[in-house]
Amino acid sequence: MPAATQLTDVLKTLADPTRRAVFERIAREGEIAATGLVQGSKVSQPAVSQHLRALRDAGLVAERREGRHIHYRVAPKGLGPLIDWLGHYETFWTERFANLERLLKESE
Repeated sequence: MPAATQLTDVLKTLADPTRRAVFERIAREGEIAATGLVQGSKVSQPAVSQHLRALRDAGLVAERREGRHIHYRVAPKGLGPLIDWLGHYETFWTERFANLERLLKESE
């Protein structure tokens, strides 16, 4: 899959606030069963399953089966396209701020 497509998939997947909250909870817990994600949330089991499928399809989570239970954990490589894209802008803004700082010092 091309990098631009992967980035788009990651951004689209994390754009949904509920899905992002599910992802963040998995990241906090380290690993959690799907049933654990439903408990203590206002999201139904079918909705959680849909969000987990989207996260898995985007490569953001991995699953481990244990009997009838499926445990989810963050797949760090799934964030790679986003990290690469942000890294480009980190360089961009660092250079811009350095230029601005130099300009401000020259105008003093």
